[in-house]
Amino acid sequence: MKDKYQYYVLNKPYQMLTQFTREENKSTLSDLEIPNRDVYPVGRLDFDSEGLLILTNDNYLKHKLTSHNNTHKRTYLVQLDGDINDSAMELLRKGVGISVEGKTYMTKQAIVNKMQEPKNIADRNPPIRFRKNIPTSWIKISLTEGKNRQVRKMTAKVGFPTLRLIRIQIEDLTLEGLAPSEFRVITKKEIYSKLKLS
Repeated sequence: MKDKYQYYVLNKPYQMLTQFTREENKSTLSDLEIPNRDVYPVGRLDFDSEGLLILTNDNYLKHKLTSHNNTHKRTYLVQLDGDINDSAMELLRKGVGISVEGKTYMTKQAIVNKMQEPKNIADRNPPIRFRKNIPTSWIKISLTEGKNRQVRKMTAKVGFPTLRLIRIQIEDLTLEGLAPSEFRVITKKEIYSKLKLS
């Protein structure tokens, strides 16, 4: 008997809409060879962001991951415009005021660490525009909330706009070596365990 629910872990590439419906000439999930088109993305991952995306038809899982009452750690690699300093990272850790639906929202505490340019990620296509006179830097940031374009708003607020944003992990679920546009099927038992859902 076929399982009622299907689960996919996808490495969403840059400039792909997280929907199957065509929109102008933009790349969408329908460009991928996902066998079941009755699934939908869980949570936000913007057109210009990359990385871990869950696709499923399990409404309970979607509710648990996206409900404001439930907190799940989401981890991102972020390339910044400029060489971020300790004071800016401390502001990100403590929380900053960002605009959410026209109102100022104070972000919750975050885990933020500066890092070397990651070696195990694919080059972006098209690449980040190189500017010889302006350095870039990388941070790893973990949040327990997911407001619209939150990481981008946070880094801009402290003076270091985001150039590249890659979600690499939700709780214990990772990209596990998936290249951009690659996906894998995952069982209900495994995904619930990795996402720490009962």
